[in-house]
Amino acid sequence: MHLAFYDLKQHRGRFIATVFGVGLLFTIVLAMNGLYRGNIYEGLALINATNPDLWVVERYRGGPFNEQSTVPEFYHYSVKAIPGVEKASPFIYYTVERPIAGKSRHFSIIGYDVFGGLGGPQKIFAGRNIEHAHYEMVAHPKLGVHVGDRVPLGLHTYTVVGLTKEAISSDGEALVYLSLPDAQEVLYQRDDEEIRNQRERLLRTLSGQSYLSPNQADKLLAPLQSDTHIINAVLVRLKPGTNRAEVGRMIDKWLYLSAYSTEDELQLMLKGRLASMAKQLLLFRTLLLIISVVIVSLVVYTFTMEKIRSIAVMKLIGAPDRVIVRMVMEQSLLLTIGAFLFGLILIQNTYQMFPRTILRIPGDDLLTFGFNGWHSREYFRALARIENPACHGPGWMMEILRIEGLTKVFGSGRLEVRALQDINLSVSKGELVALLGPSGSGKTTLLLCISLILVPTAGKVVFGG
Repeated sequence: MHLAFYDLKQHRGRFIATVFGVGLLFTIVLAMNGLYRGNIYEGLALINATNPDLWVVERYRGGPFNEQSTVPEFYHYSVKAIPGVEKASPFIYYTVERPIAGKSRHFSIIGYDVFGGLGGPQKIFAGRNIEHAHYEMVAHPKLGVHVGDRVPLGLHTYTVVGLTKEAISSDGEALVYLSLPDAQEVLYQRDDEEIRNQRERLLRTLSGQSYLSPNQADKLLAPLQSDTHIINAVLVRLKPGTNRAEVGRMIDKWLYLSAYSTEDELQLMLKGRLASMAKQLLLFRTLLLIISVVIVSLVVYTFTMEKIRSIAVMKLIGAPDRVIVRMVMEQSLLLTIGAFLFGLILIQNTYQMFPRTILRIPGDDLLTFGFNGWHSREYFRALARIENPACHGPGWMMEILRIEGLTKVFGSGRLEVRALQDINLSVSKGELVALLGPSGSGKTTLLLCISLILVPTAGKVVFGG
């Protein structure tokens, strides 16, 4: 490891810059992983948090989240009368955009029966739950409000009595809980001027009918006013031991409504409203993961090939192959781990700044790191080009020089000097060979014999076969 550290120390600036750049790439990949998970979590969070035994909605509708559903409020009494039903609560859900604290905010409103009904917030981390029938609200912190704040909605001002992080709207925006009458008023009730204008328009229309007297027209005004007692669903809790499917069939048959379990609602959202976005984010996530692998592999390959001269020198001085392989692998490992840790720390400290939920799962982080480990193939390919001449294409391994039993003797008798004794050598095309040895060991004599300046005493020198 000390050899890898020493080499990196010599190129410290470039290594740090590379770790920084690759780390930013890892940050983007991890953020996309979290965005994909967060999109699904946001879409299903409210359903999971509410979690009644049955969701009763308008016939053949996938409401109240995946599709709009409209049901008269009094229907919850009919649902409560079905055998096996313990509790039936009216529920309304819709999205609005209103000025909050001087800024235009997009959020969703939930209206429920605050006196023991289903559908309200279960976990309050600040303040309390709604206790009065009117003008109190519980909100998600994403709305930018605090306990005690007063928020104008529609014709009235509401006091924030509690904060909850239990759920979020299906589009990732904040949730606001109101009592059912308040939620209906915010959605349907118009201001006094609009009510007067609508009344006058209806009265003019009715008065224009020849078969209606002024008194009759005036009496018809009230029934023609829009009804605000409308809900999106009835939430049902069943008695212990009750067959949920059987109750659903009775509701479908007797009340002409559709009943879904929580699991059914989750599947409706996954296959409906969330399907396209989930597929698109999954595609981006996969592409980013592949791109990160390619880039990391190219960086490691470039790092390795830039050291080819240094590696060649190490081989010339007799460094074992395992030392060279270990040095390259250790540097690659340090680069990958360093960049991944940088990206992990960066996303850990910034994910809450994203407008949408970034849901990080340890398994996704490990998958990203493990998948990028595939670039080890590039290490071995780079090393193979150094270690294995066959990787250089056709003709690379062709032998261009062969020496067999080469011997060179100077003088004779007592003055005989054997400069070379039974030398064997083979050199392939493109191969780099160095002669090492102390002075007088025969290096120059061997080169002179190979170049045929000197005639060998014995043996042969073969060029190109």
